[in-house]
Amino acid sequence: MSYLRTAIFLAALTALFMGIGFLIGGQTGMIMAFVVAAAMNLFAYWNSDKMVLSMYGAREVDARSAPELYDLVKQLAAAAGLPMPRVYVMENPQPNAFATGRNPEHAAVAVTTGLMGTVGQEELAGVIAHELGHIKNHDTLLMTITATIAGAISMLANFGFMFGGRSNDNNSIGFVGTLALFILGPLAAGLVQMAISRTREYAADREGAEISRRPLALASALEKIAGAAQHIPNMPAERNPASAHLFIVNPLSGARMDNLFSTHPNVENRVALLQEMAREMGESGPSAGAPSDAAGPWSEQRRVAGRGPWG
Repeated sequence: MSYLRTAIFLAALTALFMGIGFLIGGQTGMIMAFVVAAAMNLFAYWNSDKMVLSMYGAREVDARSAPELYDLVKQLAAAAGLPMPRVYVMENPQPNAFATGRNPEHAAVAVTTGLMGTVGQEELAGVIAHELGHIKNHDTLLMTITATIAGAISMLANFGFMFGGRSNDNNSIGFVGTLALFILGPLAAGLVQMAISRTREYAADREGAEISRRPLALASALEKIAGAAQHIPNMPAERNPASAHLFIVNPLSGARMDNLFSTHPNVENRVALLQEMAREMGESGPSAGAPSDAAGPWSEQRRVAGRGPWG
């Protein structure tokens, strides 16, 4: 997705927020909605990483406490031309990962203990490279602000439904208008949020494959994560579904169809594009899902001397 389209999507969310404010309180309501949206964006800009990391109980690790994981992130960040992000581990049985932060200089990568126990070394490198792709493309800030405004639209629409909108006789939206506001406002905001998230995942897959030079390993990791996520619950994500789009694979239970109502593209579609990319790059090796040396559990105790972090 081009940055122009992204800007249009964000403008649409802000316009929705202001429009609902106008329906509820006229020009004054619209101005107040704009001020609230600006304040929420500012708050999200400075505090989004702290909020989401705390939400998932992530603990920061370093070269001493998790040497292999830290070194892997460090080498991949160097390959991507990025500053070293902070590294976090979440005690969560579901294999998954996300990145957060307002810019590459203030970024963090978080992986679950379930991920490190499920994927191989090359696959883990592919997952981390995908998250670094989000950081490189400034997606982490974009997705947090989008989620914040979308959630605010739902809250404001609920408020409008409760109080019936503007009450003057010349411009009252009435019960039908209020009901439409209650339904269509959050739906439109959700569709915009999901469309941005899904397209960004495709872009991060490509960026991650270019960083790690192992698109097939990333494809294999996506299949493993998606398969495990279907039967291993991620309880913090279930309690905070607005943050689900941050993860590499949808952490929530339920449908994962590749349509407007999913925060993530269909994994099969993502794998197919990565396999096509592997052919373009001339990558040799097993296809996604096939057994390989990188397909076994990844352990912090396993270190390969003299070799790169992904093979």
